[in-house]
Amino acid sequence: MADVRPELPEGYLGAQGSFGELGLSVSSHSDPCITVRENHLCVKFQCGKQVKFTHQLINCCTEKENNEYVFTHTKDNIVEFVIQLPEMGYYKLQLFALPVSDDSKSLPNVFNYLIHCTRAMQPVYPYPKQYAQWKEGCYLNKPLILHNEAKLTNIQWSVHVPRAKGVAIVADGEWFHFENRGGPVWEGTLSLDQLRGKNPKITLNANLSDDETKYCTLLEYKL
Repeated sequence: MADVRPELPEGYLGAQGSFGELGLSVSSHSDPCITVRENHLCVKFQCGKQVKFTHQLINCCTEKENNEYVFTHTKDNIVEFVIQLPEMGYYKLQLFALPVSDDSKSLPNVFNYLIHCTRAMQPVYPYPKQYAQWKEGCYLNKPLILHNEAKLTNIQWSVHVPRAKGVAIVADGEWFHFENRGGPVWEGTLSLDQLRGKNPKITLNANLSDDETKYCTLLEYKL
């Protein structure tokens, strides 16, 4: 049953392995067993150094991964995991991390939560896919989610991208460049209503190199 607490191995919950070595500390939920009465929450960690994360969100009843319902971003040495839970029940949130400077493909497990969702009244929509460079200190103020049932005219984007020399949305092949608002803050407004229902590719991109023509993909949205 979805609402039966799963049996977990001893030592599974909480900080693991290199958590302390990476300079990490819990900022929001120190108890690794979380009960939520709504199907959304935000878990935060303090980072003493630049760290990149990946995650797994697993439905304990079905063992299905729901990774598309976790969005990770970082600002002022705080990393946030913004989470939606598709249905009631228990979920395992497994977090993996390494220093940004480490090129290893495999990230070790650093913290595990057990989340119990007692009500799931809000609809859920996948977050944008997060690419490697996004995990190096970027933060999205808005919009966290795009979907076909949402208002798609005059969408306001606001994003922090350290070291960026340019930021742009590419929507179905068309470029929309953002304006710099000082420091790492980039903003832009555009409409995507004409792409509703067409399954377009929409990406957030940044120029992080000396070559002003080279943009890397940070996020990928789907309508």
